[in-house]
Order: sequence, then C-alpha cells, then structure tokens
Amino acid sequence: MPVYAERVLLADGRWMEAVVHADRRYRLCLWKNSALLVEYSGAGHHRRVRERTAAYEFRSVEQLRYDFERDVEAAERQG
Repeated sequence: MPVYAERVLLADGRWMEAVVHADRRYRLCLWKNSALLVEYSGAGHHRRVRERTAAYEFRSVEQLRYDFERDVEAAERQG
C-alpha cells in the first residue's frame, strides 16, 4: 500500500502519476497524450527523460520531487 499516490490530468493533455511506498519504492511519470516523457522508477533505479535513460539514486522524497520537476521542465523545452 502506497504512503503517497496521486494522479493528475492537466487541461493540455498531459497527465502525471506519482506513487511512493514506505519501503522506498517509487514511480513518478509524466505523459503527454500517450507518449511517456519522464519516468522515475525505484524498481529499476532509473530515470528516463524522453528517450534517455540513466541510473538514479534515491536520496529523499523531496529530492526525488525536485529532480522529477527539473526533468519535466527539460522534456517540455525539448518539445
């Protein structure tokens, strides 16, 4: 059972999903239409911004959210 779960549908066709569990599993995603733009996953300990995938080290929920928001901004700038 997650300690935090949120799904937000935005007017421009984007939607965001965030799930964090007490055992430090997490998944944060942003889609535009049906394309996955940004994904952070604790299951694979990675982050994906558009087509680029890299390792990600979880430090805190606050840092996770900050990093995710920064990558969302970068993905949106890329078009």
